Amino acid sequence: MDSAVGAAAPEAEAPQPRPQPRPPVCLLVLGMAGSGKTTFVQRLTGYLHGLGSPPYVINLDPAVHEVPFPANIDIRDTVKYKEVMKQYGLGPNGGIVTSLNLFATRFDQVMKFIEKSQNMSQYVLIDTPGQIEVFTWSASGTIITEALASSFPTIVVYVMDTSRSTNPVTFMSNMLYACSILYKTKLPFIVVMNKTDIIDHSFAVEWMQDFETFQDALNQETTYVSNLTRSMSLVLDEFYSSLRVVGVSAVLGTGLEEFFVQVTSATEEYEREYRPEYERLKKTLAHAQSQQQKEQLDRLRKDMGPVALDRGAATDNSASAVTPSDLILTRGTADEEEEDEEDSDTDDIDHKVTEESHEEPAFKNFMQESVTWYRNRSNE
Repeated sequence: MDSAVGAAAPEAEAPQPRPQPRPPVCLLVLGMAGSGKTTFVQRLTGYLHGLGSPPYVINLDPAVHEVPFPANIDIRDTVKYKEVMKQYGLGPNGGIVTSLNLFATRFDQVMKFIEKSQNMSQYVLIDTPGQIEVFTWSASGTIITEALASSFPTIVVYVMDTSRSTNPVTFMSNMLYACSILYKTKLPFIVVMNKTDIIDHSFAVEWMQDFETFQDALNQETTYVSNLTRSMSLVLDEFYSSLRVVGVSAVLGTGLEEFFVQVTSATEEYEREYRPEYERLKKTLAHAQSQQQKEQLDRLRKDMGPVALDRGAATDNSASAVTPSDLILTRGTADEEEEDEEDSDTDDIDHKVTEESHEEPAFKNFMQESVTWYRNRSNE
């Protein structure tokens, strides 16, 4: 007897659901002209390639001559900056703004490309124009930022030139600009103090952490701007307390490990604080749109008014008045055709008998006319 007979067959394991890929983290790199943000993006690209995690890179600067990194999406392939200036009669800044506006009208396609790449890229690097105000305060910049933040974890990276911020007034100007960008975007924020190969950024960190040290540096300035800066420094104390600051050299590649530690922290902050807020805003917007559509439909029905239908002998009051939508839904149905047949005024007539009664005298007349015609012809 076969020993396998009667043995319990092993149960087939249920297929495990495939884990959903994590959405990529979008790093929106902003900075003033000459701060080294494009070089910083180049260094980030090389660093991530070395880790075996190539990023998805997007260039949004239409006026740049050369891009020192491989860009997956380049605005220059879509919009010709010089042609825009020539066609609309614009200057350099106006050409950049208009080019970004044109590109923003097709940014939904960029979002689809990013979604397709999430299986291959953990990070999306976005390089912006050197004229920082063009992107930060323009309508197209807001559209692009909100589109990214509503679908992916998005972090604003503000690159500042450390070597040009040794003056306390210039340093305060940079911090005010960083504060305005944080207020405008309302996203996790990282300040990258670039060019630490020229001067260490420790003095700037000390100014941010120790109010008295910054005041001592300001005492060497006697201008009106220094007095304004002294007053503003009191306001920015709370801003400094929650600000992530990293010193980086885009040329040497130092400080990138600490930068990605801060990126991880900012991503967790986005998931914890910013994503619920964006989800709430999306639900509020969807509810508002639904309510608006309902109000428009109610207004349309009110403007059209009730429509009375004459259904013959029907005495049902519920059928005496219907709305336009009811007319569309019930027009040409079988029930209505049957009612029309029942209400017809000719239902009591036998059409077959009526046709035969007309045919018999007509045939007799035809025969009499034929006989008369043949008689007349034979007499002739």
